[in-house]
Amino acid sequence: MAAAAELQGKYQKLAQEYSKLRAQNQVLKKGVVDEQANSASLKEQVKMKDQSLRKLQQEMDSLTFRNQQLAKRVELLQDELALSEARGKKSKKSTESSSQLSQEQKSVFSEDLQKKIEENERLHILFFEADEQHKRLEAELRTRLEVLETDAAQHQAVVDGLTRKYTDTIEKLQNDKAKLEIKSQTLEREAKDCRLRTEECQQQLKNLQAALGSRLEESLCIINEKVPFNDTRSNRYNALNVPLHNRRYQLKLRDLAGQALAFVQELVTALLNFHTYTEQKVQIFPIDSATDTISPLNQKFSQYLHENASYVRPLEEGMLHLFESITEDTVTVLETAVKLKAFSEHLTSYLCFLRKILPYQLKSLEEECESSLCTAALRARNMELHRDMKRLTAVFEKLQTYVSLLALPSTKPEGLLRTNYNFVFTNIATSLHGFHDILKDISKHYSQKATLEQDVPTATQKLITTNDCILSSVVALTNGVGKIASFFSNNLDHFTTSLSYGPKAGTEFISPLSAECMLQYKKKAVAYMKSLKKPCAASVPYEEALANRRVLLSSTESREGLAQQVQQSLEKIAKLEQEKEHWMLEAQLAKIKLEKENQKLKNSLSGHLTETIQERSVLPNVAEQKKETTEKGPREPIKSTSLIGMLTITTDNEKAPDVESREDLIKNHYMARIAELTSHLQLADSKSVHFHAECRALAKRLSLAEKSKESLTEELKLASQNISRLQDELMTTKRSYEDQLSMMSDHLCSMNETLTKQREEIDTLKMTSKGNSKKNKNR
Repeated sequence: MAAAAELQGKYQKLAQEYSKLRAQNQVLKKGVVDEQANSASLKEQVKMKDQSLRKLQQEMDSLTFRNQQLAKRVELLQDELALSEARGKKSKKSTESSSQLSQEQKSVFSEDLQKKIEENERLHILFFEADEQHKRLEAELRTRLEVLETDAAQHQAVVDGLTRKYTDTIEKLQNDKAKLEIKSQTLEREAKDCRLRTEECQQQLKNLQAALGSRLEESLCIINEKVPFNDTRSNRYNALNVPLHNRRYQLKLRDLAGQALAFVQELVTALLNFHTYTEQKVQIFPIDSATDTISPLNQKFSQYLHENASYVRPLEEGMLHLFESITEDTVTVLETAVKLKAFSEHLTSYLCFLRKILPYQLKSLEEECESSLCTAALRARNMELHRDMKRLTAVFEKLQTYVSLLALPSTKPEGLLRTNYNFVFTNIATSLHGFHDILKDISKHYSQKATLEQDVPTATQKLITTNDCILSSVVALTNGVGKIASFFSNNLDHFTTSLSYGPKAGTEFISPLSAECMLQYKKKAVAYMKSLKKPCAASVPYEEALANRRVLLSSTESREGLAQQVQQSLEKIAKLEQEKEHWMLEAQLAKIKLEKENQKLKNSLSGHLTETIQERSVLPNVAEQKKETTEKGPREPIKSTSLIGMLTITTDNEKAPDVESREDLIKNHYMARIAELTSHLQLADSKSVHFHAECRALAKRLSLAEKSKESLTEELKLASQNISRLQDELMTTKRSYEDQLSMMSDHLCSMNETLTKQREEIDTLKMTSKGNSKKNKNR
């Protein structure tokens, strides 16, 4: 698949290059034709000039010949004149008449000679002018010829390069064609294999369809017989059904809410920093509050900016409450997202805060522009920030409007129709992107403003650091809003498609009442599934049993001996416990007897003392009172505590029962009770040991069963995923092979056409280049 895509990309690139070269070739053809026409016209001009040059040369030859004749004639005349002068000196006296004739002849000859001299001068001038014009034309034509020869050489080089390039491309295309033919053959073989596989799959599909059809008929028969009323056919009745709980959707939505909470926290931090540093900037520029009083407008603006935390912090709290309301055991849709209303209210309060500080911010920028320290460039930056702040507030108003619309279904379901959800979400995404663009402009303009303010002569280090802090907060705000915008755009499909769901095959949205009913049924289903999970009987794992088989077989006898020893030791322990309790009771009874004897001694001593006092006393009433005390004293009960309980004893000798018989009864009763308790204790101890061993074995088996269950579930999931993946790959490979075969056939046809066109064009170029070379040789 990847190789086919690469080949297709290469063919597209070759086709584009071929189209470019074809267009360049047409342009070069036009240039060559124009140059050929120019060269033809120049050749004709050269011919005409050659003809005119030949005429001038002929005229020049004739003139030179005529000039030579005239020069010879002048020489003859001069010779004749010299001879005549010599003869005249000899015969001056003889012939006066002949002198007159010679005078006339001289005058005629001189006139003729003058005319010939003038004509010769004129011809010399014409010859010189014609020679100069001929040389000038010859130089111009030679330069023109050199330029044309260089142009022809360049065109020839271009044509040669194109021919070489076309031959290379033809060779490459032929090689690619051969490769594609080989690949098409392999693809055809693979397609045949795929057809066989598809036939097998179709056969399996037919079998499955037949099995499913029979099962469908059976189920339809059962439904028709057993189900008297099918409420899923009607949307009105189906809307009353309880929908299924989509746990995967809830986990996905909680994950998205967590990401949104992190982004909102970053946004809140950036907004707090921006407002705080803006307040510091107002305090120090254009007038520093430490040295002079700032204007009342800036004082009020600073006071309002100081309150920013009370409006910005609730945004984070509202988003946190919304995130906490989305759990695995809830149903989160617009109709049940009640916490979204609180977030919308917090956003509205922050918008009111922005509207409140906007006029003061704009007036503060205008006041800064009116100060003497403000330059023209700084004034322009301030006016750009003036416009940006208005746009920022407008974008926040849009966002607040759309968020309040999303919060309507939780309070007033009729306030926002289901069909408008997609429109609201898309508008929120566009508003967030617009918000990001505005913050980019603010960051750019504020960075320019900060650089200009550094050049102000009164700029302090405090102002520079404050500007840097504001710029960093604006950059953080821009990055946070960019993350939110990209996050919302990437998950827009999830928000619009699955933010509200209802019963199966239903078109109505879920209501809060049906959501609550659905959660109740979910809890009941979970409790029922837990009740169905019964613990398995105790057993040893198979591998462990095989490993310990020899040890168990060899240790059976030792186990029986150890069991007997344990039983004997338990009996000895029980006897020792009984003896211990017996002797403890004996010691307790001896202690009680000792206390009784001591009490008797005390009573006897007190009786002797009362008698002596009674004898010595005078008042009888006192004696009666002492008798009453002595009578009451012995009857007071004595409480005795021990390990077995509390025993109350009265010391009245007259009404006391037989002490020894009572002690025997108590002793026998407690001895029987001790024996019974020790037997119960031993039985409970043995049972607890047995139950502890069983519980450990059960816990171990349960852990092994859970591990095996998890491994089997994972293997089942992997097997189902592999089956679905193989089916998808089969379908995709089948479709891709069919598409590739069709594309390859079309591409081969187009490549054949392009090859034929290129060959024709190369032949025409060769013919034209041969014609040009022949013409150049003829020149």
